[in-house]
Amino acid sequence: MGYDSIPYEKRIKENIRNYSLSNLYDMEIVKKYFFNLGKVLGINILLTDRHGEKEMSVGDGFLGYHPDVVAEPGRKLRVRNHTVGHLYIKKQETDKDEQLIHEMMDETMALLEKLGEEVYLRREDSIYLEELERELEDRNHKISQNEKEDILTGVYNKIYFEEKMKVIDRSEVVPVGVVDININDWKYANDHFGDDGSDKLIKIVADIIKDEARPEYVIGRVDGDVFGVLIPLAEDGEAEDLAARVQERCNTYEDAQLAPSVAVGVVYKTNIEETLEDRLSDAEYEMFNNKFEVKNAPGYRERLEKGVRRQ
Repeated sequence: MGYDSIPYEKRIKENIRNYSLSNLYDMEIVKKYFFNLGKVLGINILLTDRHGEKEMSVGDGFLGYHPDVVAEPGRKLRVRNHTVGHLYIKKQETDKDEQLIHEMMDETMALLEKLGEEVYLRREDSIYLEELERELEDRNHKISQNEKEDILTGVYNKIYFEEKMKVIDRSEVVPVGVVDININDWKYANDHFGDDGSDKLIKIVADIIKDEARPEYVIGRVDGDVFGVLIPLAEDGEAEDLAARVQERCNTYEDAQLAPSVAVGVVYKTNIEETLEDRLSDAEYEMFNNKFEVKNAPGYRERLEKGVRRQ
């Protein structure tokens, strides 16, 4: 029934259009009531939906009768100022008090309208509250995720990544592979392609890292163009293999403008007395050594500038 950003009062006013008689009433109880009422008052009763389709009939007085709810609407059954049904009656017994019949039918309609409104409001309130609770849960989940994740890339943000380092330190897990990954010439992309281009470059590299990492790896964006990866209980060469795969994927990535390239530093924490914060600094030092090699490799500058030449 659509509750997204619709004011409650407007919902209550409009959503009654979505309700049929069977949504508002237990039709078996209503039929039994009208059957007994028809016997007491000596009348035939026909109840239709808002369009004139028969919902129930008491007696045979309406056999073959096709009501025209526009020209002859009978008694309109209205809930929240909206017609949900039409009631027709015919006398069977001439000795019955006609005024009494009409009074009782009017009171019956008033009772049904009040009952229908109560049911409608109760159902709508219940749906509305469920929607609000679901929205609150979704919002809390998003807040929780935002506290952990970097919005642009979906990896852990710096604060949470640092918390994960502390947790791993306290667990005394060794060895831990520590990988520092820095995007080469990110500023070049920003200068020539603006924030959209440089953000795209960061996301490309992040997606490559996530794609090459195993589920147990801890990945964080620790600076604007820098990522850290922790590999608890790393096997020999596992961190180096990840670094090589990420660099290869970046170097072979095809884009009309951007030329993703990364410098990588790899170290291992092998002693529980060491801290991952210190080892990440050591990995950063190794990364700068690698950056010099990568940026001075043949063909690097040509690939970096290809997007600018095409403009």
